[in-house]
Amino acid sequence: MYADRIHDNDCDDSFLGHFHHTLASCTELIEAGDFSKSEQMLSELVVFLNSISDSIVNEPENQELENRAFQILTQIHKYLSSSVDQAVIDSLSFELPKAVARFGCASERCLENATCIVDIFTDKCSPRDMLSILCEALGSPGEMFRIPSFFTPLLSGLPKVFVSIRRRHFEQVKAALPVIINALKAISLDIDDEDTDPWDVFHKANCIADSIKAVCSLLEGKDKEKLDALLGLFVLQIMALVSIGMKHRVSQSLPLVLQLSHFLRYCGLSYTGLIIGTDVKKLMDIAMGDDGDDSVGCFSHIWHGASLAVIWGYKSKEVAVAADADLTAVKVELQSSQMKRWQAVGSLKHIFLCIKLPWNFKQDAVNFLLSIMDGNLSQISDDENADCSIYMPTLYASLQALQVVIMHSSNVMLRKNAFAAFKKLLTDVPSSPRLDILRALIKNSDSSSMIAVLLDCIKEELHTENANRNPVANKDLKPESQACQGTCFWSASVLELIELVLRPPEGGPPPLPEFCDAVLAALNLYRFVLITESTGKTNYTGVLSKNNLLRAYNEWLLPLRTLVTGIAVENRKDWDQLSSDILCGLNPVELVLYRCIELVEEHVKIFS
Repeated sequence: MYADRIHDNDCDDSFLGHFHHTLASCTELIEAGDFSKSEQMLSELVVFLNSISDSIVNEPENQELENRAFQILTQIHKYLSSSVDQAVIDSLSFELPKAVARFGCASERCLENATCIVDIFTDKCSPRDMLSILCEALGSPGEMFRIPSFFTPLLSGLPKVFVSIRRRHFEQVKAALPVIINALKAISLDIDDEDTDPWDVFHKANCIADSIKAVCSLLEGKDKEKLDALLGLFVLQIMALVSIGMKHRVSQSLPLVLQLSHFLRYCGLSYTGLIIGTDVKKLMDIAMGDDGDDSVGCFSHIWHGASLAVIWGYKSKEVAVAADADLTAVKVELQSSQMKRWQAVGSLKHIFLCIKLPWNFKQDAVNFLLSIMDGNLSQISDDENADCSIYMPTLYASLQALQVVIMHSSNVMLRKNAFAAFKKLLTDVPSSPRLDILRALIKNSDSSSMIAVLLDCIKEELHTENANRNPVANKDLKPESQACQGTCFWSASVLELIELVLRPPEGGPPPLPEFCDAVLAALNLYRFVLITESTGKTNYTGVLSKNNLLRAYNEWLLPLRTLVTGIAVENRKDWDQLSSDILCGLNPVELVLYRCIELVEEHVKIFS
């Protein structure tokens, strides 16, 4: 490339001379109306400029290249600021905005110059043409230029373009937003570099939202309603991407979030409507309609944004004030309506499952969830039981999301609080669907520790139901507490869940030592059920029937004893650390296993 062939001693003169010659030739050909040759010359100019910007990316510490870039941008800016024929400006506008944006990575002064050049084009060219040009450039950055400094100059031109468009505002903005959002996603989701600061990009996004708001204020009727809704969706998307992209820079993010929260108020969005999802659905219906619009896909994080908008208000009173929201009233409303509370839980799952989102947001979301699950919570009445089934898939997915936090967070307090929220949410579900949800969670988990936790939850439910059936143990409970307790857990379903662990569907005994936690929990649960049914002279689960006793003995316990004994013998041969750890894990399993075998043998003798 030409820039690489320049010698140090004549670098600047030869370099700028070539640039001036190419630019002058372009101008002359355009003014002469020779568009074929002018396009060819313009392509040569772009190739030359791109060779310089490519070199800068490859050698970011090369000060000489930075100087060249600054000289180039200065000359372009000076040229465009002079009395240039409009036809020349229009022709250059198709290629130069993207070419100069690539120089933004060279330095702060180059970024500033590149932004000024884009501004000149937006001032002097047709806004509709510039909208297409800027969107095309934003949509094709090239692999090396998926960085904030490339997008910033291009995004800076869009506010002026939007407010300059004179007709079909909604259609123009709607067509441009997917490209803008994809550029923001490239910064937020695709870049893992902690040193990359995307603040300028998000500031430009806020400026774009502000310009859309300005356009909205000029419209009336249906057009205004649709553009207001589109603005609301855009703001929610930015809210999510700011929270993800700014990573742990919470204090730096705050001014951006404050401005976004003002937009929420303008769009008529409330914290309650956002957290239960009704406001988001309303925006989608107005802006997108029922025709399965292709642009819906770009708003992939609006549900995250809706939840995060509320969590930001929970984190900062200043943000809540900006959104004109009363968090205390929101929490009381959610506590007083079980359906709304479940809808809120469904929204929060988006935060728990977002891999790119910093853990501090998940911690705040867990704390918020705990706050709405505290106090005097409303419960659905008996005649509403049929309606609650539509919320069960959402609650199941939310519990799965909390499991992810419990299993993967490195923060002990967050894991503890997430488990507390998990338990509270389970308690909020009526007994019958609660059993179904626990069964589904166990069946779909591949974590031994989590299965053990879930089986312990089953055991607690059994203990509670048993206590409620016992008049002596139940005498201190209030009548309404007794009434709400069912007996659905004491059923054959418990044995099915135990069998799921001790005799997996794929056949054979469970994998040990990997599944020691789950196996130990299943054995403890079986022992508890067997002893409780025997002591109470009941057989709700069928555990005491001869067939079930023999099945447990022959198909669960004896094969497991063979496996445990074999593993123990093998590991006692090698007294290394791994063998020692395996034996320590097997020891409690072995103890409970032999006790279960003894209990079954005792009860089988009764039938002899």
